[in-house]
Amino acid sequence: MPDNQEPKKGYLIEDQETKFDNKPQLEDPRYQASGQLENKVALITGGDSGIGAATAILFAKEGADIVLVHYESHKDAEEVVHRIEAIGRKVVVLSGDLGTEAFADEIATHVKKQFGHIDILVNNAGEQHVHERFTDIPIAEVNRTFQTNIVSMFILTQKMLPLMKKSAAIINTTSITAYQGNPVLTDYSASKGAILAFTRSLSQNQDLLDKDIRVNAVAPGPIWTPLIPATFDKEKLKTWGKGNAKQRPGQPYEVAPSYLFLATAASQYITGQTIHVNGGTVVNG
Repeated sequence: MPDNQEPKKGYLIEDQETKFDNKPQLEDPRYQASGQLENKVALITGGDSGIGAATAILFAKEGADIVLVHYESHKDAEEVVHRIEAIGRKVVVLSGDLGTEAFADEIATHVKKQFGHIDILVNNAGEQHVHERFTDIPIAEVNRTFQTNIVSMFILTQKMLPLMKKSAAIINTTSITAYQGNPVLTDYSASKGAILAFTRSLSQNQDLLDKDIRVNAVAPGPIWTPLIPATFDKEKLKTWGKGNAKQRPGQPYEVAPSYLFLATAASQYITGQTIHVNGGTVVNG
Protein backbone atom coordinates (compact mmCIF):
# COMPACT_ATOMS: atom_id res chain seq x y z
CA MET A 1 0.00 0.00 0.00
CA PRO A 2 1.48 3.43 -0.93
CA ASP A 3 2.62 5.60 1.98
CA ASN A 4 0.25 8.41 1.08
CA GLN A 5 -2.82 6.18 0.81
CA GLU A 6 -5.29 5.96 3.66
CA PRO A 7 -5.62 2.39 4.99
CA LYS A 8 -8.98 0.79 4.29
CA LYS A 9 -10.87 -1.00 7.02
CA GLY A 10 -10.07 -4.69 6.96
CA TYR A 11 -6.41 -4.33 6.12
CA LEU A 12 -4.04 -5.27 8.91
CA ILE A 13 -1.73 -2.30 8.93
CA GLU A 14 1.75 -2.48 10.42
CA ASP A 15 1.90 -4.01 13.89
CA GLN A 16 -1.77 -4.00 14.87
CA GLU A 17 -1.14 -6.45 17.71
CA THR A 18 1.46 -4.27 19.43
CA LYS A 19 -0.78 -1.17 19.20
CA PHE A 20 -3.75 -2.78 20.95
CA ASP A 21 -4.99 -1.45 24.29
CA ASN A 22 -7.04 -4.61 24.79
CA LYS A 23 -4.61 -7.11 23.29
CA PRO A 24 -5.85 -10.56 22.26
CA GLN A 25 -4.84 -13.36 24.60
CA LEU A 26 -2.55 -15.72 22.71
CA GLU A 27 -1.79 -18.20 25.51
CA ASP A 28 -3.74 -20.07 28.16
CA PRO A 29 -1.68 -19.80 31.36
CA ARG A 30 -3.19 -23.07 32.63
CA TYR A 31 -2.12 -25.12 29.60
CA GLN A 32 0.11 -28.15 30.19
CA ALA A 33 1.93 -29.40 27.08
CA SER A 34 2.32 -33.13 26.40
CA GLY A 35 4.61 -33.36 23.36
CA GLN A 36 1.87 -34.11 20.84
CA LEU A 37 3.84 -32.54 17.95
CA GLU A 38 7.34 -33.49 18.99
CA ASN A 39 9.80 -32.86 16.13
CA LYS A 40 7.06 -31.97 13.65
CA VAL A 41 7.35 -29.01 11.27
CA ALA A 42 4.33 -26.72 10.91
CA LEU A 43 3.84 -23.92 8.40
CA ILE A 44 1.32 -21.31 9.55
CA THR A 45 0.16 -18.36 7.45
CA GLY A 46 -1.11 -15.21 9.12
CA GLY A 47 1.08 -16.24 12.04
CA ASP A 48 2.01 -12.77 13.25
CA SER A 49 -1.14 -12.15 15.32
CA GLY A 50 -4.50 -13.47 16.45
CA ILE A 51 -5.45 -17.07 15.74
CA GLY A 52 -2.32 -17.74 13.68
CA ALA A 53 -0.02 -16.51 16.43
CA ALA A 54 -1.85 -18.44 19.13
CA THR A 55 -1.69 -21.60 17.02
CA ALA A 56 2.03 -21.15 16.30
CA ILE A 57 2.80 -20.74 20.02
CA LEU A 58 0.66 -23.73 20.99
CA PHE A 59 2.26 -25.92 18.32
CA ALA A 60 5.71 -24.88 19.57
CA LYS A 61 4.72 -25.78 23.13
CA GLU A 62 3.76 -29.22 21.83
CA GLY A 63 7.19 -29.68 20.23
CA ALA A 64 6.85 -28.40 16.66
CA ASP A 65 9.28 -26.22 14.75
CA ILE A 66 7.49 -23.36 13.02
CA VAL A 67 7.55 -21.68 9.62
CA LEU A 68 5.80 -18.38 10.36
CA VAL A 69 4.42 -16.60 7.30
CA HIS A 70 2.93 -13.12 7.50
CA TYR A 71 2.30 -10.03 5.39
CA GLU A 72 3.70 -6.84 6.93
CA SER A 73 3.30 -6.67 10.74
CA HIS A 74 6.97 -7.19 11.51
CA LYS A 75 6.95 -6.16 15.19
CA ASP A 76 4.02 -8.47 15.87
CA ALA A 77 5.86 -11.30 14.16
CA GLU A 78 8.98 -10.59 16.24
CA GLU A 79 6.99 -10.98 19.45
CA VAL A 80 5.71 -14.38 18.32
CA VAL A 81 9.20 -15.42 17.24
CA HIS A 82 10.65 -14.47 20.63
CA ARG A 83 7.98 -16.52 22.37
CA ILE A 84 8.61 -19.58 20.18
CA GLU A 85 12.35 -19.32 20.68
CA ALA A 86 11.85 -18.99 24.45
CA ILE A 87 9.93 -22.26 24.31
CA GLY A 88 13.00 -23.81 22.69
CA ARG A 89 11.77 -24.50 19.16
CA LYS A 90 13.14 -23.39 15.80
CA VAL A 91 11.25 -20.75 13.85
CA VAL A 92 11.70 -19.41 10.32
CA VAL A 93 9.92 -16.14 9.47
CA LEU A 94 8.89 -15.22 5.94
CA SER A 95 7.08 -12.05 4.92
CA GLY A 96 5.27 -11.40 1.67
CA ASP A 97 2.06 -11.51 -0.35
CA LEU A 98 0.55 -14.99 -0.32
CA GLY A 99 -1.57 -14.14 -3.32
CA THR A 100 1.48 -14.46 -5.58
CA GLU A 101 3.14 -17.59 -6.88
CA ALA A 102 6.56 -15.97 -6.53
CA PHE A 103 6.21 -15.72 -2.76
CA ALA A 104 4.87 -19.28 -2.53
CA ASP A 105 7.94 -20.47 -4.46
CA GLU A 106 10.14 -18.54 -2.02
CA ILE A 107 8.42 -20.24 0.92
CA ALA A 108 8.91 -23.67 -0.64
CA THR A 109 12.60 -22.96 -1.22
CA HIS A 110 13.15 -21.89 2.40
CA VAL A 111 11.22 -24.84 3.81
CA LYS A 112 13.18 -27.32 1.71
CA LYS A 113 16.48 -25.74 2.73
CA GLN A 114 15.71 -25.39 6.45
CA PHE A 115 13.68 -28.52 7.18
CA GLY A 116 13.36 -30.61 4.02
CA HIS A 117 9.64 -31.18 4.62
CA ILE A 118 6.57 -30.10 6.55
CA ASP A 119 4.09 -32.17 8.56
CA ILE A 120 1.36 -29.56 9.05
CA LEU A 121 0.08 -26.76 6.80
CA VAL A 122 -2.23 -24.19 8.39
CA ASN A 123 -3.79 -21.92 5.74
CA ASN A 124 -4.95 -19.11 8.00
CA ALA A 125 -4.12 -15.74 6.41
CA GLY A 126 -7.06 -13.56 5.40
CA GLU A 127 -8.54 -10.10 5.01
CA GLN A 128 -12.00 -8.55 5.19
CA HIS A 129 -13.68 -5.22 4.40
CA VAL A 130 -16.98 -3.75 5.61
CA HIS A 131 -19.51 -2.33 3.15
CA GLU A 132 -23.03 -1.45 4.31
CA ARG A 133 -24.29 -1.38 0.72
CA PHE A 134 -23.61 -4.24 -1.67
CA THR A 135 -23.39 -1.87 -4.64
CA ASP A 136 -20.52 -0.04 -2.95
CA ILE A 137 -18.19 -3.04 -3.02
CA PRO A 138 -15.41 -2.38 -5.56
CA ILE A 139 -14.84 -5.37 -7.80
CA ALA A 140 -11.09 -4.83 -7.43
CA GLU A 141 -11.57 -5.36 -3.69
CA VAL A 142 -13.59 -8.52 -4.31
CA ASN A 143 -10.76 -9.85 -6.46
CA ARG A 144 -8.20 -8.95 -3.79
CA THR A 145 -10.23 -10.59 -1.00
CA PHE A 146 -10.55 -13.82 -2.97
CA GLN A 147 -6.87 -13.70 -3.95
CA THR A 148 -5.82 -13.44 -0.31
CA ASN A 149 -8.41 -15.70 1.29
CA ILE A 150 -8.79 -18.63 -1.10
CA VAL A 151 -6.58 -18.36 -4.21
CA SER A 152 -3.56 -18.18 -1.91
CA MET A 153 -4.62 -21.53 -0.41
CA PHE A 154 -4.61 -23.13 -3.85
CA ILE A 155 -1.18 -21.68 -4.61
CA LEU A 156 0.54 -22.50 -1.32
CA THR A 157 -1.00 -25.95 -0.97
CA GLN A 158 0.17 -26.87 -4.47
CA LYS A 159 3.69 -25.73 -3.66
CA MET A 160 3.77 -27.50 -0.28
CA LEU A 161 2.32 -30.86 -1.28
CA PRO A 162 5.61 -32.24 -2.65
CA LEU A 163 7.21 -31.35 0.71
CA MET A 164 4.48 -32.92 2.85
CA LYS A 165 5.26 -36.20 4.53
CA LYS A 166 2.94 -39.19 4.64
CA SER A 167 0.07 -38.72 7.13
CA ALA A 168 0.53 -34.94 7.09
CA ALA A 169 -2.33 -32.56 7.93
CA ILE A 170 -3.75 -29.53 6.14
CA ILE A 171 -5.95 -27.21 8.20
CA ASN A 172 -7.81 -24.29 6.61
CA THR A 173 -9.40 -21.36 8.40
CA THR A 174 -12.96 -20.78 7.19
CA SER A 175 -15.54 -18.85 9.24
CA ILE A 176 -19.01 -18.88 10.75
CA THR A 177 -19.86 -16.47 7.92
CA ALA A 178 -19.49 -19.36 5.45
CA TYR A 179 -22.63 -20.82 7.06
CA GLN A 180 -24.58 -17.74 8.17
CA GLY A 181 -23.40 -15.10 5.71
CA ASN A 182 -22.89 -11.51 6.79
CA PRO A 183 -24.64 -8.55 5.14
CA VAL A 184 -21.68 -6.17 5.53
CA LEU A 185 -18.98 -8.76 4.71
CA THR A 186 -20.39 -10.21 1.51
CA ASP A 187 -17.17 -10.88 -0.39
CA TYR A 188 -15.39 -12.13 2.75
CA SER A 189 -18.27 -14.51 3.53
CA ALA A 190 -18.28 -15.78 -0.05
CA SER A 191 -14.53 -16.43 0.09
CA LYS A 192 -14.95 -18.35 3.35
CA GLY A 193 -17.65 -20.46 1.73
CA ALA A 194 -15.18 -21.21 -1.04
CA ILE A 195 -12.66 -22.36 1.58
CA LEU A 196 -15.25 -24.76 2.96
CA ALA A 197 -15.80 -26.30 -0.50
CA PHE A 198 -12.03 -26.32 -1.10
CA THR A 199 -11.50 -28.26 2.14
CA ARG A 200 -14.14 -30.85 1.34
CA SER A 201 -12.98 -31.30 -2.24
CA LEU A 202 -9.27 -31.48 -1.45
CA SER A 203 -9.88 -34.08 1.25
CA GLN A 204 -11.20 -36.44 -1.45
CA ASN A 205 -8.33 -35.90 -3.88
CA GLN A 206 -6.57 -39.17 -4.69
CA ASP A 207 -3.10 -37.61 -4.64
CA LEU A 208 -3.63 -36.68 -1.00
CA LEU A 209 -5.38 -39.91 -0.08
CA ASP A 210 -2.43 -41.88 -1.45
CA LYS A 211 -0.21 -40.08 1.08
CA ASP A 212 -2.85 -40.29 3.84
CA ILE A 213 -2.93 -36.49 4.07
CA ARG A 214 -5.98 -35.24 5.94
CA VAL A 215 -7.67 -31.91 5.09
CA ASN A 216 -9.93 -30.22 7.61
CA ALA A 217 -11.04 -26.74 8.60
CA VAL A 218 -11.77 -24.59 11.62
CA ALA A 219 -14.67 -22.13 11.47
CA PRO A 220 -14.16 -19.46 14.12
CA GLY A 221 -17.02 -17.27 15.21
CA PRO A 222 -16.36 -13.90 16.89
CA ILE A 223 -12.73 -14.09 18.00
CA TRP A 224 -10.96 -10.99 19.33
CA THR A 225 -8.09 -10.51 16.89
CA PRO A 226 -6.43 -7.43 15.33
CA LEU A 227 -8.68 -7.87 12.28
CA ILE A 228 -11.75 -6.83 14.31
CA PRO A 229 -10.87 -3.24 15.34
CA ALA A 230 -9.29 -2.85 11.89
CA THR A 231 -12.72 -3.65 10.44
CA PHE A 232 -15.45 -2.21 12.69
CA ASP A 233 -15.97 1.20 14.29
CA LYS A 234 -16.03 1.77 18.07
CA GLU A 235 -19.83 1.78 18.25
CA LYS A 236 -20.10 -1.65 16.60
CA LEU A 237 -17.37 -3.02 18.86
CA LYS A 238 -19.46 -2.32 21.99
CA THR A 239 -21.80 -5.23 21.20
CA TRP A 240 -19.61 -7.21 18.82
CA GLY A 241 -19.38 -10.93 19.60
CA LYS A 242 -21.99 -10.96 22.38
CA GLY A 243 -24.83 -12.61 20.49
CA ASN A 244 -23.85 -16.23 21.16
CA ALA A 245 -24.59 -18.57 24.07
CA LYS A 246 -21.39 -17.49 25.84
CA GLN A 247 -22.40 -13.84 25.38
CA ARG A 248 -18.82 -12.80 24.67
CA PRO A 249 -16.21 -12.95 21.94
CA GLY A 250 -13.57 -15.65 22.14
CA GLN A 251 -9.83 -15.27 22.54
CA PRO A 252 -7.27 -16.65 20.06
CA TYR A 253 -5.96 -19.18 22.60
CA GLU A 254 -9.47 -20.66 22.79
CA VAL A 255 -9.39 -21.46 19.06
CA ALA A 256 -5.84 -22.80 18.78
CA PRO A 257 -6.56 -26.22 20.43
CA SER A 258 -8.90 -27.09 17.55
CA TYR A 259 -6.00 -26.70 15.13
CA LEU A 260 -3.85 -28.80 17.45
CA PHE A 261 -6.41 -31.61 17.51
CA LEU A 262 -6.63 -31.64 13.71
CA ALA A 263 -2.83 -31.67 13.46
CA THR A 264 -2.32 -34.74 15.66
CA ALA A 265 -2.92 -38.46 15.28
CA ALA A 266 -5.94 -38.06 17.58
CA SER A 267 -7.85 -36.95 14.45
CA GLN A 268 -6.44 -39.60 12.11
CA TYR A 269 -9.94 -40.78 11.03
CA ILE A 270 -11.22 -37.24 10.42
CA THR A 271 -10.94 -35.53 7.03
CA GLY A 272 -13.12 -33.13 5.07
CA GLN A 273 -14.68 -31.83 8.28
CA THR A 274 -15.01 -28.48 10.05
CA ILE A 275 -14.75 -27.67 13.77
CA HIS A 276 -16.95 -24.77 14.86
CA VAL A 277 -15.45 -22.54 17.56
CA ASN A 278 -18.04 -19.81 18.03
CA GLY A 279 -19.21 -19.62 21.64
CA GLY A 280 -22.30 -21.75 21.18
CA THR A 281 -23.94 -20.55 17.97
CA VAL A 282 -25.52 -23.59 16.31
CA VAL A 283 -24.98 -23.79 12.56
CA ASN A 284 -25.89 -26.54 10.15
CA GLY A 285 -23.14 -28.37 8.28
